[in-house]
Amino acid sequence: MMLNKPKFWDKKIGLISIVLLPLSFIYNLIIFFKKKFTKMIKFETPIICIGNIYIGGTGKTPTSIFLANELKKIGKKPAIIRKYYKSHTDEYNLIRNYFKNLIINNDRVSGLLEAKNNGYNILILDDGLQDYRIKKSLSIVCFNQNQLIGNGLVLPSGPLRESLSSLKNTNIVIINGKNNLSFEEKILKINKDLNIFYSSYKPMNIDQFKNKKLLAIAGIGNPENFFQLLKENNLTLKKKRIFPDHYQFSKKEIQNIVNEAKIDNYQIIMTEKDYYKIKDFKIEGIEYLKVSIEIENIEKILKLIEEIYD
Repeated sequence: MMLNKPKFWDKKIGLISIVLLPLSFIYNLIIFFKKKFTKMIKFETPIICIGNIYIGGTGKTPTSIFLANELKKIGKKPAIIRKYYKSHTDEYNLIRNYFKNLIINNDRVSGLLEAKNNGYNILILDDGLQDYRIKKSLSIVCFNQNQLIGNGLVLPSGPLRESLSSLKNTNIVIINGKNNLSFEEKILKINKDLNIFYSSYKPMNIDQFKNKKLLAIAGIGNPENFFQLLKENNLTLKKKRIFPDHYQFSKKEIQNIVNEAKIDNYQIIMTEKDYYKIKDFKIEGIEYLKVSIEIENIEKILKLIEEIYD
């Protein structure tokens, strides 16, 4: 059963978070022992790990796609490696639509070995920051400006997979959104050597939704970020339908929403990731917002990657 992200995760610490603190303490303890006693595997081929500590909706997969294509432009032979989860086929389809060299494996280490044996000379691990078996050549942590670290607590009291102190082992932070000097100062106190960059989403087909009343569907990590993007681009958002991340829609469910939209003459708009879940239903009246991600000063990131080879 999939559940929506708890709202208290992104608010000031309240009663529910406090009640759950003993479980968060146990969770932190498990992470500590995993880090301390897990035997690390080192690969000869450079591994760039792009992950998050805030659970979901930070833009790590679009960042992986963007970086893979940029590395290809400068003559590298990159592959993106993902661990297989049955519910994540939406993301696999999204990646393949923009970058073909995707390797999916039940085990990340096996996936990395497969990529290395296939001749790829730089391996992009999309997710896997918390897989402590893998020695990363470069670690990139993604944040979204709208949530950042939520209430700052680890699961289940808050939305963090591990505490912010884990940034001690991070090379690059990419924040999706506007410049945030106070957050920069906060994380630089943890790791003064952090390289901080900013990214932004660029809608590519926005004009086709102008002057239309929209019913927006989102089954992603942070659906409010999608709705905000629509509003920032002056689109008329009339109704929202929110589902859990990686939600598996049924054909009947989507058809009911289409019928609902027709009553008020609403145009249905989805994220591209969600669209791949329902594409095979072949139901008319559904469009998706095509979005690309852009990273400021990408040349500096590529230079940092080049230094791995020195």
